[in-house]
Order: sequence, then C-alpha cells, then structure tokens
Amino acid sequence: MKTRQLTVLIEQDEEGYYVATVPGLRSCYTQAKTLPTLRRRITQVIKLCLAHENPAKHRFVAVEQMEVTE
Repeated sequence: MKTRQLTVLIEQDEEGYYVATVPGLRSCYTQAKTLPTLRRRITQVIKLCLAHENPAKHRFVAVEQMEVTE
C-alpha cells in the first residue's frame, strides 16, 4: 500500500456547507454539513480518483484570500 500526501482545500459556502477540493486531482471534490463528515467523504473520493489517475506534481506554497473590486 502506498502513502501519498495531497493538498486539500476546505471552504465554507454561503449555505454553511463545507466544500473540499484536491487541486492535484481532476474532479476530486465533495461537500458536507460537518467537518468530520467532509473528511470521511474526501478520503473516499481521493481513493476513487487515485484509482484512475496519478496526482499532478505540485508543491504547496500558500493559500491567500484576495479582495478584488470590479
């Protein structure tokens, strides 16, 4: 069994749901009402995605929130 370290981004939408995405894997995302449920779900989704593709070789640098005026 191979162990991988992946970056998972977690955000909260306007309805209160937590949304997790994995930038290194295409279409690897899920949502849940609680963080424990989200962590279980994203772990399952990551395993499914890894069965079909190799993650992109990205190195985590930073997460920033930016404000842009249109």
